[in-house]
Amino acid sequence: MHRLHQSLLAALVLLFSTSAAWAIDVKAAVLRIDYPTLLPISRYDLPPDDLGFAGAALADEDNGTTGGFLGHTYETKTMAVPPEGADAAMAEILSSGIKLVVVQARQDDLLRLTDQAADAGALVFNARAADISLRDEACRGNLLHTAPSHAMMADAVAQFAVWKKWTKWLLISGSNPQDVALSDAFRKSAQKFGAKITEDRMFEDTGGSRRTDSGHVLVQRQLPAFTQGADDHDVVITADETDYFARFMSFHLWTPRPVMGSGGLVPTTFHGAHEAWGATQYQTRFEALTGRYAMPEDYNVWLALRVVGEAVTRANTAAPDGVRDYAISDSFELAAFKGQKVTFRDWNGQLRQPILLYDGRITVSVSPQEGFLHQTSPLDTMGLDRPESRCDAFQ
Repeated sequence: MHRLHQSLLAALVLLFSTSAAWAIDVKAAVLRIDYPTLLPISRYDLPPDDLGFAGAALADEDNGTTGGFLGHTYETKTMAVPPEGADAAMAEILSSGIKLVVVQARQDDLLRLTDQAADAGALVFNARAADISLRDEACRGNLLHTAPSHAMMADAVAQFAVWKKWTKWLLISGSNPQDVALSDAFRKSAQKFGAKITEDRMFEDTGGSRRTDSGHVLVQRQLPAFTQGADDHDVVITADETDYFARFMSFHLWTPRPVMGSGGLVPTTFHGAHEAWGATQYQTRFEALTGRYAMPEDYNVWLALRVVGEAVTRANTAAPDGVRDYAISDSFELAAFKGQKVTFRDWNGQLRQPILLYDGRITVSVSPQEGFLHQTSPLDTMGLDRPESRCDAFQ
């Protein structure tokens, strides 16, 4: 009996010492830059106060479910600041010892904050900026992207259009720099997949309110006249990152045609009606936690923190270099309610993932489309492939 007690005591000592060795307190942050913008065209699109932060809360719950058995704890600090407060906010996060930071910011701010984080040995996740250059010549070795690029979104749209045999495009872009960048991505996608842009037009942003009593009257007069006389086309592709005109296009064309891109059928990472591949349980947990539907920004942040959770669980590390190295390794994969595991491109830090094509109510299709093949992964048919990327920060 005495020997039995000794054996049990030894086993308990071993258990608790092992648990202590495994114990990791994971501290992360989500930094959101709130820019002054016009109100969206639709009240349905008003951003909630917890945009992105709600995804972080759900990720902490998910990470804690598994981590609790291993002695891992998760805590995420959230901060929302105007652009002029971004540097100070990042400094506050880094000075508190946090080395894993999810950033929701535009390209210029994101790059500056990422370099600031690099000086402190921190890893940054981009959960917003879609600029292709961030995955190309302006990439950073301490920056991973859970937000898709303009190239991924444009390729997702192009594949569906080509699969439908809508190969003649009328491309309409806005006049703002973000619109022009997206329209450039659509031009490259057309060339990549064999579509032809029969005509390319720019809709000038003249300012003014789009939600006044007379707003729809002006649109109803302007858009049909603007699209009149266009060369023969199967589909209208819209590039309107600033949400100025594309939402109105479907019912105000001179010649009725399907609309895709920024209006009509829209590419997105996630939406509140997505239910396939187990997403219903994600939606119900998110809604119970927040009292609202999930938005793409929430999902992008959730993905970033789940990447951290997987690295901590599988590689037993929360060190920035350890998380990054595991994330871009062949060992990493993450279930993301998209029908297949998502992984990172080891040449530029971009997360590979299917793109949902959404009409505002349901998922109409998911890209990559059937028949678009790649020697490594069908997901690499969307976005910058290895030979196309000039990023050398991951070599």
